[in-house]
Amino acid sequence: MNIGFGARRKTILLVDGDPHARAILRTALEAAGFSVGEAANNHEGERAVVRIGPDAVLADPLADAGAGGATISEWLRANDASIPCFIVSTAVEALASAVGLHELGISGVFLKPVDTDLVVQTLMTQLRVEGGGHGHA
Repeated sequence: MNIGFGARRKTILLVDGDPHARAILRTALEAAGFSVGEAANNHEGERAVVRIGPDAVLADPLADAGAGGATISEWLRANDASIPCFIVSTAVEALASAVGLHELGISGVFLKPVDTDLVVQTLMTQLRVEGGGHGHA
C-alpha cells in the first residue's frame, strides 16, 4: 500500500559495498513504503541511477575504495544534480569528508551504524512524502 505516496512510490538507491548495511536500510525503507534499488559500488550505482531513476541516493563514499573514478555524488552532480545524495559512513570517514559537502552535492550525512528511523524521516521530509511511515523498522 502506498499511503501518503500519491500516485508513485519514491525510490531510494543504496550504494554500499557492505551487503549487511544495505539489508538493514532496505528493510527499514521498504517497511516505510519506499521502493529500494541496490548497488555494491559506485560503477553499479551510476548504471542503477540511469536504469531506475531514483528519487534519492544513500551512498557510502568508500564503496569503491582504491578503485579510482568518480564518487556517486560527483557523478550525480555532473549528470543529474536534482537527485538528493546522502552519505552513509562511519564517523571517521564523515569527519574527514565534512568540509565542503554541500559544494560536492551532498544533501546530508548519516553515521554508521545508521539510525533507520532518522533516515526514513529525513527522506520523507526531503522528498515531501506525507504519512506512509507507519511500521518502519
